[in-house]
Parts: sequence; structure tokens; C-alpha cells
Amino acid sequence: MLPTLLTTQLSTQLPTPMPTPHPDHGQLRTEIAVRAARLIAEDGADYDLARKKAARQVTGVDASVPNLLPDRLEIEAQVRKYQALFQADSQPVRLMQLRQLAAEVMERLLPFRPYLTGAVLHGTAGIHDDIHLQLFADSSKDVLMFLLDRDIALDIGAAPHFKGSRYDDVETVSFYWRKQQVHAELYELNDLKGALKPRADGSAHRADLTAVRALLGNPVSSPAT
Repeated sequence: MLPTLLTTQLSTQLPTPMPTPHPDHGQLRTEIAVRAARLIAEDGADYDLARKKAARQVTGVDASVPNLLPDRLEIEAQVRKYQALFQADSQPVRLMQLRQLAAEVMERLLPFRPYLTGAVLHGTAGIHDDIHLQLFADSSKDVLMFLLDRDIALDIGAAPHFKGSRYDDVETVSFYWRKQQVHAELYELNDLKGALKPRADGSAHRADLTAVRALLGNPVSSPAT
């Protein structure tokens, strides 16, 4: 009885252990962005999948704390840093090749108002990246017939509308151009309204052929609006 009482008294007098310090959200966001960037640059991982996998590696859980996940621009900034450190010799060359091919394809598709999007536009494209376009036409059938008439083999799919989940998915067409895969999202002409708003950092979401040709003089830049 006495030892138990003594133990109880001592336990009430001992200070409560301090919790282990935990990094703030800003530090965690940065760590997640850094890990996601490596997955993207090295493995060609999709941004959303890379972000979720990196968050799981950092936090140890699947559920995400509100405001903890970095946005695309934060991850993209880390991709640029990673490429500058570890892919400085190869990545700019690959980016230039992709932009040159994109310009060729866009010239062929001029009747359908082509715009370049994605990593090739924003300057982070590497060995794993394809060319992503958005086309704006009276009818998606016009695009399909145009390509088929030129004996280009096509794969048809779907993608989320760039304006968000309130809009129906759009048809996509994938094909090879000089052994490089191209993915084109097919939009209606009316979808061009509001399509040219800049991203949060002031850069463009998409670029027309004139802007892409201008980029060919600077292999690592992203066009401003």
C-alpha cells in the first residue's frame, strides 16, 4: 500500500512531459513539395499522384490536414530547382525538342486554334513528358476527320474540362508525331471565353503558336500573359 501511495504522490509532482516539437504547416508543405518534385522529375509521376504519395511519405497517413498539401505552383517551383541541380545538362535539351515538335504539330492544326499547355509550356518537361494541346473547333468530329484523312492513328479518350467539375468532360485524341506522343483536348469555340486568364504567378495557362515560337529562343522560360 505504501509503495503505491508514494508512487502516486511522486507522479503528481513530476512535470508533464512536453510534446515532441512538430514542424509547422509551411515546413511540411515544402517537404511534401520537394518529395513530389523528385517523383515528377525522376519517374514522370502525375502531379496529383506525386503530391498524394509525397504527403503520405511525410505525414505517414493518407488523410491530409487542411492547407497542408502544396499547390501545383509550389511543386512546379521545386521541380525547377531539382532539374537545375540534377538534370541541368539533359532537361533543357529535351524541353527544346518537345517545344519544336509542339510548334510543328500546332502549325498543322492551325484551323482548330491550337494552344500548348502543361509541362512543355511551363518549362519543366523532361524525359517522361508528352506534348499536351487544347484545340478549339466547331466540332470535335472535324478534328478527328482531319487527322484520319492524313492516316494518323488515333486513340480516343476523355479529360476533365479545364473550367472545372461543373462542366462535362471533354473528348481527347492521342497520336504520335515524329515518334513523340501528343494528347489533344477537344473544346468548343465558346470555351475560348475566359480561357486566357493567367495563372496565380502571372504566367499563362496556355500558349498559341506565336507564343510557342517565341519560347524556342529561351528553352527554360514560361510565357507571361
